[in-house]
Amino acid sequence: MDDKATPPISFGLTPPEVLAAMSGLDFLRKMFAGELPHATMMAQVGLTGGSAEQGLVTFRAVPGPQHYNPIGTVHGGFAATLLDSAMGCAVQSMLPAGTVYTSLEFKISLIRAITRETGEVRAEGRALNVGRRVGTAEGRLLDGKGRLLAHGSTTCLVFEAPKLA
Repeated sequence: MDDKATPPISFGLTPPEVLAAMSGLDFLRKMFAGELPHATMMAQVGLTGGSAEQGLVTFRAVPGPQHYNPIGTVHGGFAATLLDSAMGCAVQSMLPAGTVYTSLEFKISLIRAITRETGEVRAEGRALNVGRRVGTAEGRLLDGKGRLLAHGSTTCLVFEAPKLA
């Protein structure tokens, strides 16, 4: 899917049996195409779109005053949420059907202050290595001019999707 296209964005939960029946990349592509919902958390960060390829996932969002901390800049949680999502989903994009992941740890470094004047930002997550039990990825948060705002890395636990009783 082209990262510039903006299909309708919905937020909610995907039934576990639907998630388990498709590869991670197929799931993410359906999510970005508007066929499946995005995580409800993404509504809080002002998600405007994104894309998924094998090993590469992007999210776009617009920071606003609702994301500010008391000193007048965007709270670091905004960048952390976008990077955690992009990096984790980059791992997910490499997983076969019936397999899921969860973040074990992530680290981010905030490079530049973000304000509503920053405009739309783009979080890019790239898978580094995805094995049967562990996946790693790195991420970058960029402004519209391509300037680095933050970067990070993650380690994810890969496991079989839970079976329904």
